[in-house]
Amino acid sequence: MKIIECKKLNIGYPDKLICKDINFSVDQGDYLCVIGENGSGKSTLIKTLLGLIKPLGGKVLFDNNFNKTHVGYLPQQTDAQRDFPATVKEIVMSGFIGRMGFRPFYNRAEKDKVQTILKTLGISDYQNRSFKELSGGQQQRVLLARALCATDELLVLDEPTNALDARAIKNFYELIAKLNKENNLTIIMVSHNIEKVIDKATHVLYLKNTVEFFGTKDEFLQSDYARYFKLEGGQE
Repeated sequence: MKIIECKKLNIGYPDKLICKDINFSVDQGDYLCVIGENGSGKSTLIKTLLGLIKPLGGKVLFDNNFNKTHVGYLPQQTDAQRDFPATVKEIVMSGFIGRMGFRPFYNRAEKDKVQTILKTLGISDYQNRSFKELSGGQQQRVLLARALCATDELLVLDEPTNALDARAIKNFYELIAKLNKENNLTIIMVSHNIEKVIDKATHVLYLKNTVEFFGTKDEFLQSDYARYFKLEGGQE
């Protein structure tokens, strides 16, 4: 199933075009890595896909059977998020709010799902701790758990490992790859650490004011772009 398709998409703001003529699609189960230099439009693309910013032209199309409100989103972490005064469990549970409509309370299925997610991410033991007391790596797992409460289908991540140490980054990327492979969770991830995620990704989208490359990971590794990014497999 083709979850998302972009056709001749132009993105940016009313007074500034950032990236133009974007064409690509994401199928169910894909792991798309979005790369590009600073200012190339990576985060703007993510916000456009999520409906947070209106396209300047072209279209973002979703499959008719896909509920656009059921997208898990993990934005870049801010200092305000790190100091949020709530428990781990409270933050994770808040991921259901967009799916609850006017229902004021969490139901049993949602409570059970939270416990499953906490266990999967290895954070069950500190679900009653204050979020702001946790390490950066632990906080990012909590925010990932919240995003997973919002979706079983599509997870969108924007530079999710900023401010994490090397070990936490490695563990985080391994966790995302596991969710993609074992749960068939579709992943769209913006990352500047392409060398750390390329082996797990299925597709690569390289933006540079337009689409410089879109294709499979293997096609990317056999292209001149892989040599540019100093990745193994680039053409000699």
